[in-house]
Amino acid sequence: LMPVLLLVMLIEFGSGKLDSRRLALLGLLIALNAVIRLLGAGVSGIETVFFLIIIGAFVFGPEFGFLLGSGSLFISALLGAGVGPWLPFQMMAAGLVGLGAGIVGSNLRTRAFERTILSVYAFFASFAYGALMTMWNWPFLAGLGSDVSYLPGAGILENLIRFVNYEILTGGLAWDAGRAITTVILLALTAPALLTTLRRAANRAGIKKF
Repeated sequence: LMPVLLLVMLIEFGSGKLDSRRLALLGLLIALNAVIRLLGAGVSGIETVFFLIIIGAFVFGPEFGFLLGSGSLFISALLGAGVGPWLPFQMMAAGLVGLGAGIVGSNLRTRAFERTILSVYAFFASFAYGALMTMWNWPFLAGLGSDVSYLPGAGILENLIRFVNYEILTGGLAWDAGRAITTVILLALTAPALLTTLRRAANRAGIKKF
């Protein structure tokens, strides 16, 4: 995954979409978010890492958001959140959350109701992140032969039902709900100031969306 991230950065840097100012801002936000993540213990889904990923991606675009999400999870893991077989999946899933937020921001033609749109996106993205993180270990942890086990050769709908039942049985949906509530609350508290600050910083530095 790291070579892929480096390749994305090199491509964007070579095309002129990621210059030294954007790269510096990206590094600053990744470092800040890595520290912010350590403030959330993760108990009951209370996670503090996603609101800044979503806001940064919303302002600077999808590619920036993907790098911000993946980089934040990587650096925070090195600082103490934990390195393990789950980390590449966390990085990719968080990168996709940032990518989606950047796409939403890039296609939004008006700033009316943008905070509401951000909150709605954050709510559903929190559940999507949780589903992706559960899916990577579901076939192994659920075992074989139960009603919640992955069934090779079965249709998508049948396995989807089994997956949802597994999420309910293991408390995954409740954990995702905690993540969604935490992220929406943090967005409501910080979005007005952060959106203004990041846009002002971008304008002063001549930075536009990717």
